[in-house]
Amino acid sequence: MATGHTDPQRRDRILAATLDLIAEVGVAGVSHRKIAARAQVPLGSMTYHFTGIDDVLLEAFTRYSDHVVALFERHLSAATTPDEAREAVTDLIHTLSENARRDLILTQELYTLAARHEPYRGLCRRWMRRSRDLLEHHFPPPTARQLDALIEGLTLHRALDDAPPGRDLTREAVRRITAAPEP
Repeated sequence: MATGHTDPQRRDRILAATLDLIAEVGVAGVSHRKIAARAQVPLGSMTYHFTGIDDVLLEAFTRYSDHVVALFERHLSAATTPDEAREAVTDLIHTLSENARRDLILTQELYTLAARHEPYRGLCRRWMRRSRDLLEHHFPPPTARQLDALIEGLTLHRALDDAPPGRDLTREAVRRITAAPEP
């Protein structure tokens, strides 16, 4: 097996293995030893690349949040009209909820950490800010904030429902939040 200096993907494998393990066994079931085994790296690589388990977890969850923000960007970037932006938000909600189990677990594990530890709260705040920034390209800031919460809530509800509501309900919820206020 290559050494850390000749294996540039080692750090990436460790972070990917961390997310996979969290999705399988939760944060409480993750350890340096389990991550190293999953990533197929020597145990010493963990302390070479990271200062401790919180460092690994925070970087892994940062990678995950970057992935979700990239989904926001991919869905919203092509929209040029309010109707296209609304449909992009609808598509985003369905995309996020259809890959539900892994993403649902990762998100909820992150939120649990954020409820207890400031570094993870900071990560969540940055993630929400980045998501809202992308939404604000199409909607006013208060609407973007409401949409961000709607995306989160409908994604969670769709992911946990045995018979999740269809696109029409999602589209209607997005339309109601983004409708121009009555004069």
